[in-house]
Amino acid sequence: MFMEQYDSRVDAYIAKSPDFARSVLSYLRDVIHEASPLITETIKWGCPSFDYKGPIVMLASFKQHCGINFWKASLINDPQKIMKLADDSAGQFGRITNVADLPSKEVLIDFIQQAVAINEKGLKVPAKVAPAQKAELVIPDYLTAELQQNLQAKTVFDNFSYSQKKEYITWFEDAKSDATREKRLKEGLEWISEGKSRHWKYK
Repeated sequence: MFMEQYDSRVDAYIAKSPDFARSVLSYLRDVIHEASPLITETIKWGCPSFDYKGPIVMLASFKQHCGINFWKASLINDPQKIMKLADDSAGQFGRITNVADLPSKEVLIDFIQQAVAINEKGLKVPAKVAPAQKAELVIPDYLTAELQQNLQAKTVFDNFSYSQKKEYITWFEDAKSDATREKRLKEGLEWISEGKSRHWKYK
């Protein structure tokens, strides 16, 4: 064990997580380090991040579930389609409440080792290009700041379509006062965290 692989802030994060989450996070942490001694851990956006020549995977705990998010999931070979690459606020394995919700240890190690190799080769995830006829979507600084503090909401928002993002931004920007905007922002971030579009109530 190379102690520089570990970060005491991750210990603190796990310790303050809900009871159900501690065993899940500890298990995932051990599997990640077992998969590769090259990986080091840190805290990014308030959550445990495991890196090697760039981010590999991030863990997060919430009130009722945990999430694991591979940064370059779309580049990982997954013939059994175990990963969920669609919009999912909890990451590629959905909402995790116990270790049994996870794929097998062998599968996890394979994905992690693939992710290490991807970063070793310097491979990049192809950028999503909006259709030419659509104007560039400008995300307000206040929304960017809030999303950086909320991994769950950021993951969902990043995977929203152009129109889904625009609906939320327009709603926030149309607020007549700062107080109204703050109220909308708080409510909107809750909806986004739950994977809901702006007009989810009417669908």
